[in-house]
Amino acid sequence: MKQITIKLPNEQLVFFKQLVEKLGFSIEEEQNIPEDHKDLVRERIKKSKPEELISWKAARKQLHFKNE
Repeated sequence: MKQITIKLPNEQLVFFKQLVEKLGFSIEEEQNIPEDHKDLVRERIKKSKPEELISWKAARKQLHFKNE
């Protein structure tokens, strides 16, 4: 599969996304995460205690979603 990078003016972005979706293509927006944020998460992972962690299923039950 080929990948194409396109630079658009901000005011044309919504139109372009709608056009791409109508044509049946997908849009994958690149996530630029700063290195200092990655370092912070890595440090938190190192400091975490396995006995304090819970599964995603258990965590999800504790969250309140607007649509549910």
